[in-house]
Amino acid sequence: MTTQIATICPINGAQLETYPSMSDAAIESAVSKGYAAAKSWGQRPLDERVAAVRRLAEELRKQAGAFAELITSEMGKVSAEAAGEMEKSAVTALYYADNASRILGDEKVSIDGVDAWVSYEPIGLVLAVMPWNFPVWQVMRFAIPSITAGNGIVLKHSPNVTGCALALQQLFVDAGLPENLVTTLVVAEPDVPAVSDRLINDDRIAAVTLTGSNRAGAAVGAAAGRASKKSVLELGGSDAFVVLDDADLDTAVAAAVKARFHNAGQSCVCAKRFIVSEAIAQKFTEKFVTATKALVVGDPRQANTQVGPLARGDLRDALNRQVRESVAAGAVLLTGGKAVDGPGFFYEPTVLGATAPGMVAFDEETFGPLAAIAVAKSDDDAIRLANASPFGLSISVWSKSKDRAFAVAKGVTSGAAFINAVTASDARIPFGGTKKSGYGRELAAAGIREFTNARTYWAVEQKA
Repeated sequence: MTTQIATICPINGAQLETYPSMSDAAIESAVSKGYAAAKSWGQRPLDERVAAVRRLAEELRKQAGAFAELITSEMGKVSAEAAGEMEKSAVTALYYADNASRILGDEKVSIDGVDAWVSYEPIGLVLAVMPWNFPVWQVMRFAIPSITAGNGIVLKHSPNVTGCALALQQLFVDAGLPENLVTTLVVAEPDVPAVSDRLINDDRIAAVTLTGSNRAGAAVGAAAGRASKKSVLELGGSDAFVVLDDADLDTAVAAAVKARFHNAGQSCVCAKRFIVSEAIAQKFTEKFVTATKALVVGDPRQANTQVGPLARGDLRDALNRQVRESVAAGAVLLTGGKAVDGPGFFYEPTVLGATAPGMVAFDEETFGPLAAIAVAKSDDDAIRLANASPFGLSISVWSKSKDRAFAVAKGVTSGAAFINAVTASDARIPFGGTKKSGYGRELAAAGIREFTNARTYWAVEQKA
């Protein structure tokens, strides 16, 4: 196994820390302790678990400043957005604390002569393979409901945010949750496939959840299938942002810029393909390009910065390849299109026009500040273009007619549809995708129940 993990600051390319990769024996010890902790935790009353989740919300807010600095250092997120991860996680913890008894309470079933109900019971220790782009929120949106439901967690986070991963493990302890209930495994990237496969096959691991690439999702999903274990996969996205010809143009443009360039475009739910009605395409494009050029790119620790660096150099190289190949295929470069000179992994906010199915920027997930504009001849054509993707996470449709926008959204396969709003996740609504964007749901009632045993009870009185 690889023995060392180094974290790199994407702002300047400097090395931050080195961490020893865990040995097989250390991983075995962590799983053994986690399994015991999960078993004990699942036997505790729900009100006790809820009280712990309330304390977790308090701790998230208490440690928000230190975590925000760590997030920015390790993956380059703009400071305000980094702090936002902590607050969103705290709000989610309070949502589950307030609603767990309703969601997880026994559901009575009316059957003549039978006392029947459904009970939502913990399943044990869950393996979570998490990505770097939201180092806290991605973990917490799974971990909070899972812990509330009575499960334990083995976290395999991305190596480039190892500092965040270890701090998260300590955060749960600081909030008064049991030691070993949430355990971080420090595993170097080359060793992740073998370690993940071995853990999924371990009888002490009850289920697995992954947020990440389609390649990783395919491997984890296949391993879970072979082991007959529950899996939830939240994978790539290439969300369509559809602007119909009756939309308020200024409102749609402002939302489009926010939807694409939030977190430097490094989000599965960032809008990536902008499908615009032909009648307004020129005006939309002009306004969108102007607004994109006005974005402030720079040190994410500075208050006026709107777009920080990409998290790693290889990600910047991959994005540049997608731009180059799309232009070679006929896309028009309207602004940006190259790395920013100087230290760090910065890339210019980029807009491509005249994109279409068959071009890399339209067909692939673009994980960075790259927007692809395509023109639709009609509402039906907008539906065709939006569906011309292997992904199906979300769609955002803009129109002064909600009915018209709804009709377009209804024609597109996705896990969510937002009308005159930017796609977002919220603890009160389920989150997840279709097609190659994965399966299963996080958040809301659906998310907390994903990793429970929906157990049927059926009781009949015996005659004396």
